[in-house]
Amino acid sequence: QVQLVESGGGLVQSGGSLRLSCVASGFTFSTYAMSWYRQAPGKERELVATITGTGTMTNYADSVKGRFTISRDNAKSTVYLQMISLKPEDTAVYYCNAKGFIVVWYEYWGQGTQVTVSS
Repeated sequence: QVQLVESGGGLVQSGGSLRLSCVASGFTFSTYAMSWYRQAPGKERELVATITGTGTMTNYADSVKGRFTISRDNAKSTVYLQMISLKPEDTAVYYCNAKGFIVVWYEYWGQGTQVTVSS
């Protein structure tokens, strides 16, 4: 059974930092690109950052470049999102996403973790 379990969310003051973690199970983690998405109240879900299966390539939304860093540890089947210089507009539910292609595309989602940044 595939599972993506996020943790690390919480309440932080503007300018603060948080590190989100997502532990994966039930699939071959290293063959999947991993992403973090977020969804703020009343807004659509947006892609925040992506990392390839080997971890050699990353991509970020313009709004988080220079402040967020995505990384992964394939030995631990875990992907991280280090967030610094947090702003109130970063407040959202953050979701872990796995996407891979094995004959067909597979995509999995975590349950989300709330990040709230106070001003």
